[in-house]
Amino acid sequence: MSKLRVGVIGTGKRKPRGDQFGYAMAYQHADAYQKLDTCELVACADIVEENAKAFAENYGFTATYTDYKEMLANEHLDVVSICTWMHLHEEMVLETCKAGVKAIHCEKPMAYTWGGSKRIAQAAQEAGVQLTFNHQRRYGAPFVIAKQLVEAGEIGELFRMECECGNIYDSGTHFIDMFSFFNGETPAKWVIAQIDYRRENLVFGAHCENQQVLLTEYQNGVFGLVMTGAGEARPVGCVDRILGSEGVIDVGFGHGPTDAIRWRKFGDAEWRWPDTGGEGIHGPGFIDRAVADVIDCLLTGRVCQLDARNALIATEIIFGAYESSRRRGRVDFPLDIDDNPLVAMVESGDLRPTKAW
Repeated sequence: MSKLRVGVIGTGKRKPRGDQFGYAMAYQHADAYQKLDTCELVACADIVEENAKAFAENYGFTATYTDYKEMLANEHLDVVSICTWMHLHEEMVLETCKAGVKAIHCEKPMAYTWGGSKRIAQAAQEAGVQLTFNHQRRYGAPFVIAKQLVEAGEIGELFRMECECGNIYDSGTHFIDMFSFFNGETPAKWVIAQIDYRRENLVFGAHCENQQVLLTEYQNGVFGLVMTGAGEARPVGCVDRILGSEGVIDVGFGHGPTDAIRWRKFGDAEWRWPDTGGEGIHGPGFIDRAVADVIDCLLTGRVCQLDARNALIATEIIFGAYESSRRRGRVDFPLDIDDNPLVAMVESGDLRPTKAW
């Protein structure tokens, strides 16, 4: 069988350390593709020609573009990774769906608006394109072990999940997606939330709240509680806490492998510490496994757990939380808006964050 032709949109510039302006995720995607004997990197596109050429030289091909549409028209690609900022995702996914590719693997969050998130999921479905999003923690040992403990009934009946993170849109999309992962991909029924946005916080060009408290109920009666932006106060104490009728699991109460996961039954004096094989909550190896699964699902016809339909569950909660702040009340699902309420409130002057500089 001939190898799948892979192209990348948005190479970025590789840095010693990623920040809110970029992590050069394209390099991590490409590293993962190169490890698969079913794939061949053949082309890339970036609006900065120097970045595209550096990426191509690093991976041993020559086809570089500053216009991704030209790349799609010329290269007859099977698989495309989209690694750009989120406000570009909708247009790029829609254009790539039209290009006849078989699969699109896109960085998270899904899109800059709720309407855009739904449109790209629908477009991919109608075009028969496998559309996945890089919620790679679904492949990390601490999270997989936690899910296995839940499914084995070790903490009894699941009734609440808790999360703390920097914000719900950029970093929170991972850990709210973990709620779906632990809870059998069950959609939510409603969300109620409040935000504080007094100081401008742009992450990859997107407005993200300074602090937020969010409560959601899923269709199976399980609750999700999210608290963001509290800094060193640590309102939850870990990135994901899973509460059952008989016990509790903490995931990511630190960043290293020794504090990645612990659990105990109620009444036990001591915590139990599963062996993660040296993995923390950020890796290593998560993206390699995610990309490998994306390709295996494409080749076998199996539905990938990174599928757009799963990503929509967390995305609806995120935009629903911003809408709850705009309405000053609970928001019932399905969510009936098209925009990004946080951005809309800034643009209308309802929120007036001071500039960060």
